[in-house]
Amino acid sequence: MSADAWADLQKAAGPVSRETFERLQAFEQLFLKWNRSINLAAPSTLDDVWRRHILDSAQLARIAPTATRWVDLGSGGGFPGLVLGFLLADRPGASIDLVESNRKKASFLQSVIGQFNLPARVLAKRIDDSYALVSAPEIVTARALAALPDLLNLAAPWLTKGARALFHKGRDYRAEVEESTHRWAFDLVEHSSMTDPLGVILEITDLRPRNSNELLA
Repeated sequence: MSADAWADLQKAAGPVSRETFERLQAFEQLFLKWNRSINLAAPSTLDDVWRRHILDSAQLARIAPTATRWVDLGSGGGFPGLVLGFLLADRPGASIDLVESNRKKASFLQSVIGQFNLPARVLAKRIDDSYALVSAPEIVTARALAALPDLLNLAAPWLTKGARALFHKGRDYRAEVEESTHRWAFDLVEHSSMTDPLGVILEITDLRPRNSNELLA
């Protein structure tokens, strides 16, 4: 892969070591190998895994450059969770939990973590069975998992206690934000995606229910 790819990675994620870049290249090839037997990503995206998945995931590291405690919901093929695991290896004391209930995908995630010795842990569980296992994360991520109202319901046990959400969203995100405000109040920052002209990263903080008597899901 050309030097331009390393430059693109640093533009997306911030300063990245050459070793981390090379490890992500190796991960890309491993991902494609596993994808032949396990459906880890949409076939239409496989012609440009580096930009559409790896760089798209890596941009979260630039938004939260000092965070060390992360959790990724519905990690699937490892985007953004595994990519962040590679990048967090350069941050002393950093780690990420990957929540994925699909056993085959969880096995893939665990295999990558073991092969590259990533600072990550797989929780092969449903999200609502993981709350007690993930203590006080700083950042909650999710990509291509659910509509924003559902994401907020799933992440509420962490977000209402001070965690910050970084959620990838596409062109229809404004309608999802509007729908979410029926139940939740929150502070929102929209970060333009560096890889998708129609996409955004929604940074959500201070999540609180509109009805103070409402029990969290």
